[in-house]
Amino acid sequence: MQSITILGSTGSIGTQCLQLVRLHPDRFRVAALTCNRNAELLFAQVREFRPGFACLVSPPEHLVIPEDLSFCQFAFGQDGLHTAARDIPADMVLVSIVGIAGLAGVLDALNAGRQVLLANKEALVTGGHLVTELAGKAGKPLLPVDSEHSAIFQCLQGAAGNKPVSLLLTASGGPFRTWPRERIDRATRAEALNHPNWSMGAKITVDSASMFNKGLEIMEARWLFDMPGEKIRVVVHPQSIVHSAVEFADGAVIAQLGVPDMRVPIAYAMTYPERVATGGERLDLIRLASLTFEESDPVRFPSLRLAKECLNAGGAACTVFNGANEAAVAAFLRDEIPFGAIFTLVEDALSALPGLPADSIDDIYEADRRARRFVAERMKGTQ
Repeated sequence: MQSITILGSTGSIGTQCLQLVRLHPDRFRVAALTCNRNAELLFAQVREFRPGFACLVSPPEHLVIPEDLSFCQFAFGQDGLHTAARDIPADMVLVSIVGIAGLAGVLDALNAGRQVLLANKEALVTGGHLVTELAGKAGKPLLPVDSEHSAIFQCLQGAAGNKPVSLLLTASGGPFRTWPRERIDRATRAEALNHPNWSMGAKITVDSASMFNKGLEIMEARWLFDMPGEKIRVVVHPQSIVHSAVEFADGAVIAQLGVPDMRVPIAYAMTYPERVATGGERLDLIRLASLTFEESDPVRFPSLRLAKECLNAGGAACTVFNGANEAAVAAFLRDEIPFGAIFTLVEDALSALPGLPADSIDDIYEADRRARRFVAERMKGTQ
């Protein structure tokens, strides 16, 4: 029996993790659950899985904890998030919080000696050197939950210590895969949220449409697998069956395939190195008949170019990339800017904020604040 804390239990990854707990009650026990503000769903999860601790980071006004949940200790705000990650005993902590908010949870869990299941790109994007150094000291590998990084991690299990010469990150291409740049720039909120293959939260879905998700994944892969950015290639694969691949010195390529189902990488991280049933569909290659691959396009999707430029620049460039994108995507989802402005705002922020340090978590948070402030001021026309 393994105990698990889930940071972000009401989101897509968190709810699918709980599906796996439900499927394997003999293997997993929930220690703690946290969410941002979805109180009703969190209450339902606490009723079913009976953790001893739960946290609402941004609770609704006049919230009343139901009497039947008196067995669970509730906390609120960032302090409760720290408590869940650091102080509640658990074998593993799934960090599925979206955005830079996940960085503190990862560091808290590693400092407490927990096994981290990483579903938060931004922790490595913004604080990769801090996170990997701490994971090394803890002697625990970071177990990736992103489908692409899980795929690479799985491929490397059969590498017998051979270091890959390059990594191939696959991308569905999102809803705008075949669109010209001019049409992409004018895309609506509804069009950006209409992902062809995956069901995800709004922020991640927009990042998929803009391919900022692949920029973030390039940065994440650099730290997870100690691979320079120029050796990480994004390949568009519309069927989302090949989840990523690794290439070796002899030209051999090992890839991981499966139906698009996030329960597979979640379950692999939860049970590594074992594998368990996920309740999902099995891959039928005969029915698929064909798989196709295309070059990614950094002209129509400048996020790919900017990501590698940030890795080369070092310092807090990746944090500025992430913070400016988070602020711009939030503005797009509020219908305050057109889709194409996301690219422009991020590139302008990077140009305006060069050379910021990233030697500590305080440096990282300051760079993030400055990037968000730049976007807000630029939108007001004061920059």
